Amino acid sequence: MAKGYWMARLDIKDEAAYAEYRKLNGIAFAKYGGKFLVRGGPAETIKGPSREHNVVIEFESHDKALACYRSAEYQAAKKFLDKVGEVELVVVPGYDGPQPS
Repeated sequence: MAKGYWMARLDIKDEAAYAEYRKLNGIAFAKYGGKFLVRGGPAETIKGPSREHNVVIEFESHDKALACYRSAEYQAAKKFLDKVGEVELVVVPGYDGPQPS
Protein backbone atom coordinates (compact mmCIF):
# COMPACT_ATOMS: atom_id res chain seq x y z
CA MET A 1 0.00 0.00 0.00
CA ALA A 2 1.30 3.44 -0.94
CA LYS A 3 2.10 5.94 1.75
CA GLY A 4 0.21 9.22 2.08
CA TYR A 5 1.69 12.71 2.19
CA TRP A 6 0.69 16.18 3.28
CA MET A 7 2.38 18.92 1.28
CA ALA A 8 1.98 22.40 2.73
CA ARG A 9 3.26 25.80 1.66
CA LEU A 10 2.82 28.81 3.94
CA ASP A 11 3.47 32.52 4.20
CA ILE A 12 3.27 33.22 7.93
CA LYS A 13 1.78 36.58 8.89
CA ASP A 14 0.67 35.79 12.46
CA GLU A 15 3.53 34.18 14.42
CA ALA A 16 1.42 33.73 17.58
CA ALA A 17 -1.27 31.80 15.70
CA TYR A 18 1.42 29.69 14.01
CA ALA A 19 3.03 28.89 17.36
CA GLU A 20 -0.31 27.74 18.76
CA TYR A 21 -1.00 25.70 15.62
CA ARG A 22 2.38 23.94 15.89
CA LYS A 23 1.77 23.20 19.56
CA LEU A 24 -1.56 21.51 18.81
CA ASN A 25 -0.89 19.81 15.47
CA GLY A 26 1.63 17.44 17.04
CA ILE A 27 -1.19 15.74 18.94
CA ALA A 28 -2.84 14.67 15.68
CA PHE A 29 0.44 13.86 13.95
CA ALA A 30 1.51 11.58 16.81
CA LYS A 31 -1.86 9.82 16.88
CA TYR A 32 -1.85 9.14 13.13
CA GLY A 33 1.87 8.45 12.72
CA GLY A 34 2.81 11.60 10.80
CA LYS A 35 6.54 11.95 10.15
CA PHE A 36 8.10 15.23 8.99
CA LEU A 37 10.24 14.79 5.88
CA VAL A 38 10.54 18.52 5.19
CA ARG A 39 9.90 21.17 7.82
CA GLY A 40 10.82 24.64 6.65
CA GLY A 41 14.38 25.55 5.85
CA PRO A 42 15.78 27.28 2.80
CA ALA A 43 14.06 26.58 -0.52
CA GLU A 44 14.75 27.58 -4.09
CA THR A 45 11.60 28.22 -6.10
CA ILE A 46 12.16 26.98 -9.62
CA LYS A 47 8.72 27.69 -11.08
CA GLY A 48 5.53 29.23 -9.74
CA PRO A 49 4.89 31.42 -6.74
CA SER A 50 7.22 31.12 -3.77
CA ARG A 51 6.20 30.55 -0.14
CA GLU A 52 8.45 31.17 2.84
CA HIS A 53 7.75 27.86 4.60
CA ASN A 54 7.39 24.39 2.99
CA VAL A 55 6.43 21.17 4.78
CA VAL A 56 6.07 17.52 3.74
CA ILE A 57 4.65 14.99 6.21
CA GLU A 58 4.59 11.24 5.52
CA PHE A 59 1.90 8.85 6.77
CA GLU A 60 1.65 5.06 6.60
CA SER A 61 -1.13 5.37 4.00
CA HIS A 62 -3.25 7.90 2.13
CA ASP A 63 -6.21 6.87 4.30
CA LYS A 64 -4.24 7.68 7.48
CA ALA A 65 -3.19 11.04 6.03
CA LEU A 66 -6.83 11.91 5.33
CA ALA A 67 -7.99 10.57 8.69
CA CYS A 68 -5.44 12.79 10.43
CA TYR A 69 -6.70 15.87 8.58
CA ARG A 70 -10.34 15.04 9.38
CA SER A 71 -9.66 14.20 13.04
CA ALA A 72 -10.98 16.27 15.91
CA GLU A 73 -7.40 16.71 17.12
CA TYR A 74 -6.25 18.27 13.86
CA GLN A 75 -9.38 20.37 13.42
CA ALA A 76 -8.67 21.95 16.83
CA ALA A 77 -5.20 22.93 15.54
CA LYS A 78 -6.55 24.02 12.15
CA LYS A 79 -8.53 26.82 13.79
CA PHE A 80 -5.17 28.51 14.38
CA LEU A 81 -3.78 27.58 10.96
CA ASP A 82 -6.70 29.47 9.41
CA LYS A 83 -5.34 32.65 11.07
CA VAL A 84 -1.68 32.17 10.09
CA GLY A 85 -1.66 33.76 6.63
CA GLU A 86 -1.50 32.27 3.14
CA VAL A 87 -1.62 28.46 3.30
CA GLU A 88 -1.80 25.75 0.65
CA LEU A 89 -2.27 22.15 1.80
CA VAL A 90 -2.74 19.04 -0.31
CA VAL A 91 -3.00 15.41 0.75
CA VAL A 92 -1.74 12.97 -1.87
CA PRO A 93 -1.09 9.23 -2.14
CA GLY A 94 2.43 8.01 -2.69
CA TYR A 95 3.42 6.25 -5.90
CA ASP A 96 4.48 2.60 -5.97
CA GLY A 97 4.62 2.12 -9.76
CA PRO A 98 7.52 1.72 -12.16
CA GLN A 99 10.34 4.24 -12.13
CA PRO A 100 12.51 5.51 -14.96
CA SER A 101 15.49 3.30 -15.61
